[in-house]
Amino acid sequence: MADRPEPARHRRAADLSTAELLADIDAAANPAAAEVLARYFQLQPGCYGDGDVMIGVKLSAIRVLLKPYLRADLPLAELEQALKSPIHEHRLAILCLLADRAARSLKPRTANPAELAAIYELYLRSTAYINNWDLVDCSASEIVGGYLLDKPRDDLYTLIRSSSLWERRIAMVATHLLIMAGQSADTYALAALVLDDREDLIHKASGWMLREAGKRVSEQELLAFLDEHAPVMPRTMLRYAIEHFAPDLRKHYLARR
Repeated sequence: MADRPEPARHRRAADLSTAELLADIDAAANPAAAEVLARYFQLQPGCYGDGDVMIGVKLSAIRVLLKPYLRADLPLAELEQALKSPIHEHRLAILCLLADRAARSLKPRTANPAELAAIYELYLRSTAYINNWDLVDCSASEIVGGYLLDKPRDDLYTLIRSSSLWERRIAMVATHLLIMAGQSADTYALAALVLDDREDLIHKASGWMLREAGKRVSEQELLAFLDEHAPVMPRTMLRYAIEHFAPDLRKHYLARR
């Protein structure tokens, strides 16, 4: 009998490859879970995930499989090619890996501005493959927000005006890292630009970021935004934004809608 390949966790990081990572994910496929995930991420015809392919590997399992690869420094060209995979979980794994590398590139002891810039440029070239909310939410903050932390934010305003639901969500979710750094101005400016957006997933992302800005930077800034915009905010956006308020204050803003 041929020897089985040694598990990735037992091998040196330098010996691992992108192809092996994708093979590890394929080996964890679960058809029953794939059916559940396909419904959850709305892969049905006519829904926002239409056309995608799930093999049934949950994010928690992907993060375990990724651990040996996080320090492998897999070539960015390989990772970019893997982002074109038709398999949703392949793309999810690659984006989680890129987000981890982007986050490490921001830390003083492992700072690598050149790599962060390369990951950011790769990401913006690949938005056609970042086409569901989990793919956006696992990566946009660290990669886009991280790169723009000390730079002009023009790309956020290009993305928020995109016809692509996912590029608009990338713009909003990217501001989470900015919020964590005490910078909330772009969150409010971008949220004001999507008040009339038709997509519930944009309402949710905007409300989520508004709530975080109010909690982590300034509640007074959030109150000022709500005083101006609550009457015309999509109800989902408003509900997300005020989740952490006391009941009476939530009631006040909901009554204005």
